[in-house]
Amino acid sequence: MVRENEVREAEVTIEPPAATDAGLVFIGRIRTPWTSRLVAPRQGRIDGPVCRIEVFEPWIPALAGLEAYSRIEVLYWLHLSRRDLVLQSPANDGNSRGTFSLRSPARPNPIGTAIALLQRIDSGMVYVRGLDCIDETPLLDLKPDRTLFTPIAPPQAGDFQVDET
Repeated sequence: MVRENEVREAEVTIEPPAATDAGLVFIGRIRTPWTSRLVAPRQGRIDGPVCRIEVFEPWIPALAGLEAYSRIEVLYWLHLSRRDLVLQSPANDGNSRGTFSLRSPARPNPIGTAIALLQRIDSGMVYVRGLDCIDETPLLDLKPDRTLFTPIAPPQAGDFQVDET
């Protein structure tokens, strides 16, 4: 069983460096049925419950046009997560892996992402399916799912002129 803030055998913590301000602004709050990491799903499911994303003023006008997309990327701050684990043992089996090789919420900068199925937008509220975060998680950003866009072709020989003077 997973316990909050547990350090398992084979896991390694570090003393994180002092934080510097990256200028992040929480633009909203995510409302879900889960009040603890212990009951939240490990991955969001498109057939999961409808969750509500409350977008704060002055960001509500930034939602214009988002309704044209069926899937959106939700970026959020995992505000209750550990930030000091460099090696983790997700299966609690004595084996460890580096934090960057896992999708664990314990990260130096605990940014969560989910591809969510957009249900509707109503008065600054965005309703989606597919989230896995706990209730009142701070919202960082919303974007159309990047897989809905055609990739930009890589540059070809002759596309750029180099001035050699």
